[in-house]
Amino acid sequence: MAEPRDDANPLRQALPRAQAPQPCAIVLFGATGDLAHRKLVPALYHLYHRGNLPSECAVVCFGRRDWTDEDLRREYEKSLSEEEKGDDFKQVWPQFASRLVFVSGTFDDEDSFQRLKAKLEELDGSHGTRGNRIYYLAVAPEFFSPIIDQLGRANLVYESHQESPWSRVVIEKPFGHDLESARALSRDASRVLDESQIYRIDHYLGKETVQNILALRFGNAIFEPIWNRRHVASVQITVAEEVGMPGNRGTYYDSAGAIRDMVENHMLQLLCLVAMEAPVDLSADAVRSEKVKVLQALPHWDPKDVYEHVVRAQYTAGSIDGKEVPGYLQEKGVAPDSRTAPYVAMRLTLNNWRWADVPFFLRTGKRLPKRATEIAIQFKKPPTQLFDVEHDGPAIGNQLVLRIQPNEGASLTFEAKIPGSRRRLQEVRMDFRYGTAFAAPPPEAYERLLLDVMLGDPTLFTRTDEVENAWRFVTSILDAWQQPDAPAPVTYPAGSWGPPEADELVRRDGARWRRL
Repeated sequence: MAEPRDDANPLRQALPRAQAPQPCAIVLFGATGDLAHRKLVPALYHLYHRGNLPSECAVVCFGRRDWTDEDLRREYEKSLSEEEKGDDFKQVWPQFASRLVFVSGTFDDEDSFQRLKAKLEELDGSHGTRGNRIYYLAVAPEFFSPIIDQLGRANLVYESHQESPWSRVVIEKPFGHDLESARALSRDASRVLDESQIYRIDHYLGKETVQNILALRFGNAIFEPIWNRRHVASVQITVAEEVGMPGNRGTYYDSAGAIRDMVENHMLQLLCLVAMEAPVDLSADAVRSEKVKVLQALPHWDPKDVYEHVVRAQYTAGSIDGKEVPGYLQEKGVAPDSRTAPYVAMRLTLNNWRWADVPFFLRTGKRLPKRATEIAIQFKKPPTQLFDVEHDGPAIGNQLVLRIQPNEGASLTFEAKIPGSRRRLQEVRMDFRYGTAFAAPPPEAYERLLLDVMLGDPTLFTRTDEVENAWRFVTSILDAWQQPDAPAPVTYPAGSWGPPEADELVRRDGARWRRL
């Protein structure tokens, strides 16, 4: 196979790996859906372009439509943006597209899975995939269990102790909608699969900036001595979004809300990476076991605690970038009397030695002024004030900010003396940006995660006990909101940074939300 790749261009260099992935067939369930078009197939194309896909591979797209292989290839080609295609697209795409094949079928039909099995066996010969299988469930959650069951019935999953060939199943979030449903899904999956074969994907963990949290903490001796309750005043984790409910998003979101869509997975994962202890090594189980300890240290709240420490809110009509936008209750697919919250803010503490009494503030919301995800570590003030401090606004002090998106990087704010005879200080900032430091933007999260599945590295995927402990905490909040005396969601205008109740939540600790 010809490989027209420009290794001098960092945008096209292969992701450095300790080993190369083995030949395999990647089966996409839900191949005609939005996720496959927007993320999965572009990620696979980029991996191929950069030389990270094995030369003996095939992408089998499973869906209900009556498509030919050529129909599929044309549809996926149209879904790639001009920026994604690159200068040599006309040369590279036909080579990649020759690996795309379509199998028509439904998730509850045994004959469909027998056709899939026959196609996979055919590809073992024609594409050299050697029996290795990845099944990616890019489908609605209600189809997870039926698909896994059909894979077992068709003998498309191997025994877990079998090293070669191997089979792995990737499951998209949400993994359940509360603790009981998460446990039920785990039971269903365990009837067919071993835990080592299940890859529960949270694309946030594939972001280089998220992975860099561990590198910053445990690869630098200067941070570890001060990364604790003695020196940290508070921690803020923010996931802000400008968008409301585009397309048919409102129908899904009104059953999920920010608590299920963001807090249970993305935000608690970020919390784990900030708060965890150093693992003994960077093996998957060592890292994930330390994350579980953080989740086990989350508070056990009764409804009264939830009402005191959690604010839920809905946006009302407002303006974003000069454009008028509707309120949440006016969005398509949202019930006019909905109590679902597209904004959640909370204050929590961890019941462990390192972080006792340090407040962690989490907030996420739709229709905020800008799209941004960041973690801010606020350090305590010096014990005595020896200098005159001059600020245009309220003092920030020593603060480390990790920017997950956009403008990926990190900044450290500290005090420096203003030139002159007076002993005056002013806040200054040291700033690190990925794009500047490494001359190229970090790869997309799905590229890294798909490559890890091919390599059999589950470090960036969530384990059963992680999922259950996260849901245990979130379910206590959901249950409290179902109580008859639960306060209704408060409101905030679209285009603002949230309701005043969220400001009051952090003000109790003498803190304030960062203005991103």
